Amino acid sequence: MKNTLLELRKHLLFGTSHMIPFIVAGGVLLSLAVMISGKGAVPDTGILKDISDMGIAGLTLFTAVLGGYIAFSIADRPGLAPGMIGSWIAVSQYKTGFLGAIIVGFLAGYVVNMLKKIKLPASMRSLSTIFICPLFGTLIVSGIVMWVIGTPIALMMEGLNNWLSSMRDTGKVALGAILGGMTAFDMGGPINKVATLFAQTQVDTHPWLMGGVGVAICTPPIGMGLATILGPKKYTREEKEAGKAAILMGLIGISEGAIPFAAADPLRVLPSIVVGGMVGNIIGFVMNVVNHAPWGGWIVLPVVEGKLGYVIATIAGSLVTALMVNLLKKPIVEKIETTDATDDSEEVELDFD
Repeated sequence: MKNTLLELRKHLLFGTSHMIPFIVAGGVLLSLAVMISGKGAVPDTGILKDISDMGIAGLTLFTAVLGGYIAFSIADRPGLAPGMIGSWIAVSQYKTGFLGAIIVGFLAGYVVNMLKKIKLPASMRSLSTIFICPLFGTLIVSGIVMWVIGTPIALMMEGLNNWLSSMRDTGKVALGAILGGMTAFDMGGPINKVATLFAQTQVDTHPWLMGGVGVAICTPPIGMGLATILGPKKYTREEKEAGKAAILMGLIGISEGAIPFAAADPLRVLPSIVVGGMVGNIIGFVMNVVNHAPWGGWIVLPVVEGKLGYVIATIAGSLVTALMVNLLKKPIVEKIETTDATDDSEEVELDFD
């Protein structure tokens, strides 16, 4: 069991390492465009719109890269096209977010591995890598996404939206915990979309909803960036660099900065960012913060009523995330020493204890 988990983790990290440059480049460009515009929203004209489009392109492509390179890690080059194309369809058409891309990446890798086992005539073997496996792998994986996974996801999103609407009149603490946890959970995925759209579409009539959700949008990246500063021995050099960009992205209200951390270590990172988001959202609600912008992060402070409460909620939620994830993680040096004692193979630097 442990060897299986280590193998899965190795493929996941391979995809994550290729994904990070897209998130950093796209996130920072989008952050700069939003920050310079000073409107707490994506610019819609001029050169700032062009820069924001570049950023959005990076933040759009990264899920395909993530799924594609997970499949590449499992099935080598023939897995790349099925993984990328399947992930793109899952994210663009069914809003599955990065979690959907991860699932599709693994699906594509193992489907292509099965196709590679089909015995072919000698004259067709050379076509397997560049034609047969990518073609039929893409057809099978994309077909599963479109005809099997898509409908349940759409029904889940509709159900969540109806459930949130029924919770409208509950107490602020309960509603804040639900919205904060959902907003932080998958950072752009279907659950996040349901929660943020629930608040964003009522910003004119109930702006206090964005007072909490705006905080929960930014606590995951700020919290993970803060975690790399408070516990540097628990993160790779690549993660520490990504942490600096994540803080900037969080302040601008772009939650995707935490995705590299969540994709690489979901069992420790996802619970931490969910709890941090819940804490931040609840504090925002309890301190009667009102946010008149359908956006998050500190970029919206000029249009926030109760600025001190908004800042306190952000710091508290981010700090909870950072402390919790660092408590759950082990130092990287400790992992290497432990694994070196048992096995010299490359995979065993990963630890699930």
